[in-house]
Amino acid sequence: MIRLRYAVFALLIGFCFVARAQNDNVLDEVVWIVGDEPILKSDIEMQRLAAEYNRTTIDGDPYVVIPEELAIQKLFLHQAALDSIEVSEADVQSFVDNEVQRQINIAGSERNLENYRNMTMKEIRAQVTKMIIDQYKMTRVRDKIIGDYTATPAEVRRYFKNIPQDSLPTIPTQVEIQIINETPFVTPDEVQRVKAELMEYAERVNKGESFAMLARMYSRDGSAVNGGELGFKGRAEFVPEFSSVAFSLTDPKTVSKIVKTEYGYHIIQLIERRGDKINCRHILRTPEISAEETRKTLARLDSIANLVRTDKMTFEQAVYFYSDDKETRNNHGLMAYTSPEDGTLTSRIRMDELHRNYQDVAIVVEQMHVGEISDAFVMRGRNGMNTGAIIKLKNRIPEHKADITDDFQVLTDIVNEKRSEEIVQKWIEEKIKSTYIRIKDDWKRSGYKYNWLKQ
Repeated sequence: MIRLRYAVFALLIGFCFVARAQNDNVLDEVVWIVGDEPILKSDIEMQRLAAEYNRTTIDGDPYVVIPEELAIQKLFLHQAALDSIEVSEADVQSFVDNEVQRQINIAGSERNLENYRNMTMKEIRAQVTKMIIDQYKMTRVRDKIIGDYTATPAEVRRYFKNIPQDSLPTIPTQVEIQIINETPFVTPDEVQRVKAELMEYAERVNKGESFAMLARMYSRDGSAVNGGELGFKGRAEFVPEFSSVAFSLTDPKTVSKIVKTEYGYHIIQLIERRGDKINCRHILRTPEISAEETRKTLARLDSIANLVRTDKMTFEQAVYFYSDDKETRNNHGLMAYTSPEDGTLTSRIRMDELHRNYQDVAIVVEQMHVGEISDAFVMRGRNGMNTGAIIKLKNRIPEHKADITDDFQVLTDIVNEKRSEEIVQKWIEEKIKSTYIRIKDDWKRSGYKYNWLKQ
C-alpha cells in the first residue's frame, strides 16, 4: 500500500533532532533524478535517521525503500505542476503553526530549535510550509487519479465471496450505549470565586505580567503548555461564545472580559490576526463541584434508573426529560462515534475506542449485560468536567470475522481502499514509463517495487 504521508511527516517528526546530522554531512550528492527533481543523499539519510529516532520499522533495505518513497513523491509533485494544482500558505497556515509549535515544544524554546536546526525561525517555518504544501499537492493529485470511484454492492459481495475466511478482517467487540448525563449544581459562590481569579489574572497582565506565563501556571486547558496559545483558527473552530469574544478583540495588549462556555470560564488575549483567522491565548478555569452536590446528582440519577427499571418510563423518555447532554439528548441518548478511518458516524463503538475516549463509561460497560441499566457514576465529559451519568447497554457485538450482512460498510471500505491503491499503483507504473529518471550507478539496487531501472 502506498503511504504518501510517510516520507513527509516522518521527516517532520524527527527534524529537530536529526538536522545536525545533515548540517555536519558536508559531502552531499545527487543520487536520483525524477523528472527535473533531484533526490539528495542527505534527503535519504535524514529520512533514515528520522525513522530510527521514532523507532519506525522500515520494511526492507532503507536505501531502497526510502529513495523509492521520495521518488514517488516527485512523480506526484511533477503531476501537480502539470495539472497546475496550487496550494497557498493560507490553506495550510494552521497545520504549519501546529507543526512549528510542536517542534518548539520538543526543543524547549525557539532558540534551542534554531540551534538544533542551525536555521532561523523564519527559515524553519518556510521549510515546514513547503513540506506541508507539497503534501497537500500530492493528496490532491492522488484524489484526482482515483476520482469518484466507489465499490458497488456487487463488487463487495464478490470480494467477500472470493477472499479466504482466515483473511477476513477481525471486527473488535462493539457496543451501542444510551446515556443520560446530569451536571452537578455549581454554587454561585464557587462561580464568583472562579471569576475573581480570572479578574486577578487580567489585572496582573494589565500591570505587565506575561499572559503566557500565567496561562502555564493556572490554566486548566491543554493549551497551558503552550502558554494558552491556540494557533490560527477560524470562527467555526471555536464554540460560539468563545468565538464571539475572541474575534471582537483588536488590541493584543488588552485582555477580554470573562467568557463562559461549556468548558468553564475564560479570559482571552489576541496575538495576531491573519485574514479571517486569529491566533489567541486564553486561561481556562473550571468551578469545583462539591462532594455533596455530586452525591445529590448521583442520587437523582439512581432514582431515574429505578423508574426505568420498574417500567414507570422508558429510557428514551428519561433522556428527553432529564439529560443535560445536547449531543445525545436529541438522539434518544444514543452515543455516537466518528470512525478515525473514514470519518463516518456510527452508534457502534469499538470497546478499545470507548476505553480511549470514555474510560469511565467503558469500565461500567464491561460489567453490564445487554438491556441492563447501570447505577449512577461519575464520568469525565468531552469538556473535561465531571458529570453524573447512567447508561443502558443497548447492544453488544462480540469480536468476530467480518460478515457481509453486519459489516457491509467495513467490507465496502476495504474494497474501496484496495481498488484505490490498485488505481494509484497502475498510474505510478505508467508515470514512470513517461518520466525521465536517472539513478546513480551505486544506487541501482534490487528490491524496488517499481521498474525504476527501465532501459
